[in-house]
Amino acid sequence: MSRAPTSKRMPVAEGGLGRSSALLAAGTMVSRVLGFAKAIVLALAIGQFGSSAGNAFAIANQLPNNIYALIAGGVLSAVLVPQIVRAGRDADGGNAFVNRILTLGVSVFLVAGIAATIGAPLLVNLYARDLSGDTYALAVLFAYWCLPQVLFYAIYSLLGEVLNARKVYGPFTWAPVVNNVVAMAGLVAFMAVYGGAADNNAASGWDAGRIVLLAGSATLGVAAQAGFLAVFWRRAGLSFRPDFRWRGVGLGRTGKAAGWMFAMVVVSQVAAVFQTNAGAIAADAQAVGNLALQNSWLVFMLPHSIVAISIITVYYTRMSGHVHAGDDVALRIDISKSLRTILLVVVFASVGLMVLAYPFARFFESQSFEGVEAMARLLLAYLPGLAAFSTLAVMQRVLYAREETRTAFWLQLVQSSLVVASAQLCSRLLAVEDIAFGIAIGTTIAGTTQAVLAVLVVRKRIGGIDGRKVLARVIVYTLAALIAGGIGLTVLHPLGGFREGGWAQSGIPQAGLSMLLVGVLMAAVYGVLLLLARDPEVRGLVGVVRRRLGR
Repeated sequence: MSRAPTSKRMPVAEGGLGRSSALLAAGTMVSRVLGFAKAIVLALAIGQFGSSAGNAFAIANQLPNNIYALIAGGVLSAVLVPQIVRAGRDADGGNAFVNRILTLGVSVFLVAGIAATIGAPLLVNLYARDLSGDTYALAVLFAYWCLPQVLFYAIYSLLGEVLNARKVYGPFTWAPVVNNVVAMAGLVAFMAVYGGAADNNAASGWDAGRIVLLAGSATLGVAAQAGFLAVFWRRAGLSFRPDFRWRGVGLGRTGKAAGWMFAMVVVSQVAAVFQTNAGAIAADAQAVGNLALQNSWLVFMLPHSIVAISIITVYYTRMSGHVHAGDDVALRIDISKSLRTILLVVVFASVGLMVLAYPFARFFESQSFEGVEAMARLLLAYLPGLAAFSTLAVMQRVLYAREETRTAFWLQLVQSSLVVASAQLCSRLLAVEDIAFGIAIGTTIAGTTQAVLAVLVVRKRIGGIDGRKVLARVIVYTLAALIAGGIGLTVLHPLGGFREGGWAQSGIPQAGLSMLLVGVLMAAVYGVLLLLARDPEVRGLVGVVRRRLGR
């Protein structure tokens, strides 16, 4: 797909981009912090390391995400935003397209949610076929209460993508805050009634009250998240009326692009099946397993979600506009700027979180230092791939904006094949205590490979992405981050951050204080080094802060 550049570019409106990105970043930060807190409370409630109940809930609560992703997860963001932007130029402002796509989406996912809930035993067996009897039975009971989330995730995503396409960004980002608040309230109530991990980590002995309160509050949170977006519907200039006439508004074109996205999600879910089964083998043997992998991935995703997604979400709508206008020059400018801005933070976050991996793990493991070491190893395996992961997200949005979903599929196929191969090798060749670590290493290798290939493809498609400038900034960021990380290590070591019985490992408050002290120190060193290097992104950020303070 190629279009000749045009001299009529869309206005940059950097101030608007900055305000929108800041709003998204604020909402994402609050949501991720609350999500992090929710994961900690969940670990305190039912345990993580060696917890069969924790493993059962991790599998069951992940199922609705997997089913939703299998049906339309990537399709909505990859296909609908460009289509809604295009439909917005119609005489009715795109209302007909939006009403019909929402009616279709809710209908499909209502059926899917019911079918998935009925098929809960089969789904649990698919994703964790080697679970022992009590753990399998508990996972199925959890799944009955968790799988209705499929419908609510779909409603949230459908409403959110429409709002984003209409440049109403805030609600989509702040809605997960509602989810986390409701789910945390359920966990606190659970602990008040049924106690903590020592009382609930075994899969046997769970009665209906415990199951309903834990899994039901998780589903209630997702329902509240979807309902929150409906409040802002009229702000986007929309009024919803069910419309079952699904022909004549471009859905055929949407379906063609969605077909490749569906294939892409299928191969990613095949990889997830192999990974989850491998993690279940480890957890069933009382080693670190799926819940620890999920929580480690949550920490990994913190900087990506707060920084990268906030910036990408805003730029994605602009990129779709550039593609529609045939302006590859403006598209290249936005790719370069978004990458440099994202990597400024993500490169440092990767190094900084590696330094703080042990104190971070302490938040999730209160019963043994062995569990802290196991989760820290997972973080150290995931984090080297963070910059590549965020870069891949930008490249994918470029392909989606250009409606090159077939190319995105082949890139995903490479990544998923590597993930499946690594999961199989880990489950068959490694000791059970090393399986999860091997899974994390395999994920990093596969994701980095996919990111490199995506950069090469996009560069070829649009005639370059200002790669030399981006690479030069990444080298500077990496050197500054490594120096800051070295200083952080020298401070954290005497605080006992890496040994059992050390002050920084003696409790969650101590771990938090050590992280705050070392994190602020590393960030200050990183910022000063980049200012001395006259980094334009940092200098621009300082200028914005000064103007804000001046006002």
